[in-house]
Amino acid sequence: MKGEIVPILNYKKQFAPLVESGEKRQTIRAMRKRPFKAGDRLYHYTGLRTKACRKLLESTCLFADRIDILPHGTVFINNWLCEGPMKNLAVADGFRRKGHEWQDMLAFFTQTHGLPFTGQLIRW
Repeated sequence: MKGEIVPILNYKKQFAPLVESGEKRQTIRAMRKRPFKAGDRLYHYTGLRTKACRKLLESTCLFADRIDILPHGTVFINNWLCEGPMKNLAVADGFRRKGHEWQDMLAFFTQTHGLPFTGQLIRW
């Protein structure tokens, strides 16, 4: 449809193999003009806008909700405080360095987006 916003997700090289293999089944993204929602058809790529562009997979969004990551590492999903081990969230998002998962994820978000960060947690 003309003017339809297609839910395309682009991944850095480090995450592409995890998305393609099915090990990474979630992503955290900055809010968009049209937020993702459950039921959306998602198109996963790496290298968008380059000659190395490659489609990784298509999937259906199962869950999309607001996520807030605060500078000291506190996380809220849909305004609810997450009290479980943040390692699980980090591993699901592709941070796999044993014993450093959560610290690596916080460092990535600090460098890439800055904290505090508000966006969407998207699962497929």
